[in-house]
Formats: sequence, structure tokens, C-alpha cells
Amino acid sequence: MARVVQGPEVLDAAEVLDAAQWRARADAHAARADALTAGHRARRARGEAHPVEDFLYTYYPTRPSRLRRWHPGAGVVLADADERATWRHYTRDARGVRVDDATLRDERAATIAFVAGLLRATSGRPAQLGCFGLHEWAMVYRDGQTRHPVPLRLGAAGTDAVVEAHRIRCSHYDAFRFFTADAAPRNAVSPTRERQVELEQPGCLHAGMDLYKWADKLGPLVPGELLLDAFTLARDIRVLDMRASPYDLADHGYAPVPIETPEGKAEYAAAQRGFADRGAAIRARLLAVC
Repeated sequence: MARVVQGPEVLDAAEVLDAAQWRARADAHAARADALTAGHRARRARGEAHPVEDFLYTYYPTRPSRLRRWHPGAGVVLADADERATWRHYTRDARGVRVDDATLRDERAATIAFVAGLLRATSGRPAQLGCFGLHEWAMVYRDGQTRHPVPLRLGAAGTDAVVEAHRIRCSHYDAFRFFTADAAPRNAVSPTRERQVELEQPGCLHAGMDLYKWADKLGPLVPGELLLDAFTLARDIRVLDMRASPYDLADHGYAPVPIETPEGKAEYAAAQRGFADRGAAIRARLLAVC
């Protein structure tokens, strides 16, 4: 059952949404989530895999049903919301039902502290735009296998040649840990989980995608609209990530960003800067939640 909370300090600080307001937001959120996940849900029903979008549901294991559930975030009271009174992490006060942020912050104190520290450190650094997505190339370098059942655009030898012609500067541990044994020593840095806060930078595509992961880990403290903004950013970044990869995705409708050419590098860096700007806004909103 929801915990009953009373006290002027709680009531005075809270924004109150009447039933029409919050139900409209919840309905709009569900419709937006359904549109964002429609392709994945249809493919899943047919048993089809997708080399680009499946990443959003495997590496980030959030179900579409969970994405469509709207939360108002901390500090918002929902009037006439009795059906939510028994929801996990919700509580009732004199004006309605709201997220039990006090209990949530206690339960997830370590997570919140880590996320806040990481986001704050990342936001305080300039965006580095010279990596050109070579992490995906390093994941197949001198390896007889690929990570996706699609062909390499330049073939194995051509892919290896691109890696060997560039200086790899991947700062993100969760990309670096998938480098092949031959590729890892070619990286300019040696990311580890322990160095994540030290190395994370806002131009990194994976750091931008991970904003969705952090929003998800903060749970109902995050307004639903912010969660979907982070998910949308992750989805859009993932498309660039794979278009710039060594894979030939033409059969899936994706034109390559040929980062082995000057034109491809320029296209990649411009898109990367745009994602860094979008990520900065979402990062600031998540920091406010923390």
C-alpha cells in the first residue's frame, strides 16, 4: 500500500495536477512511446532481429510496456489518482497521490550519487569530436566474426586497413571492452569502469546514449517526458553509430557515413556536435532530478 505522508514542507513544495491535466500528459506519453517502439514490437511479433534498433532493447533492457508508463517525476501531486495509490514507489498525501521521492532517494542513494557525479563531471568538459566512430571498427578488427549478421562494407581486409590508418581515441569503457584483442592496444587511452567518471566526455556517442540508461535507473523520479526524450536521443544516436560503422546496412535502409573519407568525417563530426548539444540539455535536466 502507498505510504501516507503529511506535513507542510511536503505540501507547500508540490505542484498539483488536476485529473484532466495529468491524464492528458499520461495519454500523450503512452501514444508517443507506442510510436517510438512500434517497429520493434512488430518485428518482435514476427521473430525478426534488427542490427540497429535491437540494441536499445538488449543493451538497455527496458520493455516497451515500461517505457509507455508515465510518471510525473518528483514533487508533483496527482489529484483524483486513486488507481495509482497502490503503485510501487507512490504515496498519498492530503492533496492526492505522488511519487514517494523520499523513500526512492533512500533506496537508490548510491545510484543517484554515482549518476549525479558522472553527469556533473561530463557536463564540465568540452565535447571531443575526433573519434569518428572507430569503436565499431575496433570491435571487428582482425577478427573472423562480426557482431551483427550483415556484411562488412569494405570487407575484412578493408576494415582492418581503416583501423590501422587511424588513431583510435575511445574514452568509453562500455565500447572499449568489446574491442578485439588486437585493437585494444591501439586505443589512445585504457578506459576502465573505475575511470568512467574521469574519462566520460559529452561528445561521445555512447555517453549520449547512456543518458537513457541513467534516466531509467532513476526510475519514477524522472518525468515521463524526460525519459522519452532520452530514449529518442539514444535511438537517433544509435542510427549514426551504425551508419558510421563498418557494416553494410543498405538492405535495412541506412546509407553509410563513410568515416574513412574526409567527407564522411565531416558529416560524422557535425552530427556528433548536434547530439552533444541535445545531450547537454538532457544531462542538465537529469542533474536537476538528482
